[in-house]
Amino acid sequence: MNPDGFLADVLDEPATLAHVLAQTDQADAPLADLAARIGRARLVVLIGMGSSRFAALTAAAHLRARGIAAVVEYASTDLPTVPAPDVLAVGISATGNSAETVAALARHHGTSATAAITNHAQGGKLGAVADLVVPLHAGVEAGGVACKSFQATLAVLLRASGIPTSALAPAAEAQATLIESRRTWLDPVLDLFADAPTVYAIAPASRISSALQSALMLREGPRIPADAAETGDWSHVDVYLTKHPNYRALLFGGSPWDGEALEWLRQREACSAAPSPALPSTSPTPTPRTRSSPPWSTSPSPSSPPRRGGAGASTPTPCPRAATAARVPEDASGGICSPEVDRRAARRSGSSCRSGSARR
Repeated sequence: MNPDGFLADVLDEPATLAHVLAQTDQADAPLADLAARIGRARLVVLIGMGSSRFAALTAAAHLRARGIAAVVEYASTDLPTVPAPDVLAVGISATGNSAETVAALARHHGTSATAAITNHAQGGKLGAVADLVVPLHAGVEAGGVACKSFQATLAVLLRASGIPTSALAPAAEAQATLIESRRTWLDPVLDLFADAPTVYAIAPASRISSALQSALMLREGPRIPADAAETGDWSHVDVYLTKHPNYRALLFGGSPWDGEALEWLRQREACSAAPSPALPSTSPTPTPRTRSSPPWSTSPSPSSPPRRGGAGASTPTPCPRAATAARVPEDASGGICSPEVDRRAARRSGSSCRSGSARR
């Protein structure tokens, strides 16, 4: 990835999001056709890899909440959905040329209804095996990383899922505010994560794309180990890792299980940063979100013993000073996507993320 290009891409995200949403409202936009096809299908299969699949997870949840059967598949799956005339297969690829996604959609083409969502101006190879091509209008990504295109994919999918532009448009302004105010929160967040061997992004199911994309950006940019989990599931699959010293988590609020996750983090003396919506106080039972706390909250855990087996690990580094920041918008903002965090964290970790590097 190209760090300088990535910086330019992130700074351009608010304007790009506003442009993408404006394009979806055009009378002749293919998005309306896609939405109609979704409504007619017995089953909607969203197919992609990487950040394309992340965005699809959020959209599929919204479709299911409307009573529409929708699933998300890895384009590389060895157990794909069987093509059928009443199935709508939607291939998602920013480049329009992801080999796995092209092959997966080609398997459906001619039997299932097919659509392609891509940032490729001519649709790419994916468009060649689709009945309908929906452009992202995300523009060129100078950083070589799916940043603006991830945000655009999420916005287009949410619009196709029935969410109006008026509900998504405020994210562009909120994102601009977040970027402009980064000097007030960037250093505290870097301090918080400086000693973390791994950064864990945690989000409710409705916003899981934010956690997954955040972890990917940390891996793909500064090459920092990072992973993601759904908030409720975290207490069943990742809580055990809080036994390690210097456990650090980035929590996206809004889950009824925020309180339980925070309780475990504090019992295990772990540190966390929480983008808005603000998180509730700790509680062993689900608690509603509150908005009385600062948009970013970081705190060391009290020394109360953990309830799940075993003695505590060695004493972690105390949490640095509390971090404050502007409210982070909902998923359409692209989650946490700050190039300055990536570039400066790369220097701290010794990562060689030089301009134009294509190493993985």
